[in-house]
Amino acid sequence: QVHVVESGGGLVQAGGSLRLSCAASGSFDSINAMSWFRQPVGKQREWVASITFTTGIVIYADSVQGRFTISKDNAKITVYLQMNKLKPEDTAVYRCKAVGKDKPWSTTSEYWGQGTQVTVSN
Repeated sequence: QVHVVESGGGLVQAGGSLRLSCAASGSFDSINAMSWFRQPVGKQREWVASITFTTGIVIYADSVQGRFTISKDNAKITVYLQMNKLKPEDTAVYRCKAVGKDKPWSTTSEYWGQGTQVTVSN
């Protein structure tokens, strides 16, 4: 079973920065990729960024391209989301998703964290 825990959220003024962390732990065979999503109050969940653990390929949503940077620490099985030039519209609960396998013979599954609140004030 994979446990995913996010941290680093908080309140910041527009134009400021925050760094989120997402750590995967537990008993599992492999983690292939991890992604960040966000969901503002009353709105649908939105994909933000993803990174693969083996090749390090990164992709971003247009809304955060150039402002957010996703990175990883393979040894810690942790991904980070550096968020710069934050805007009020970035306010949301940010959740992390890990994609991997419990056992070598298992099917690939998704594991979600509980989320961390990011609030950007004017």
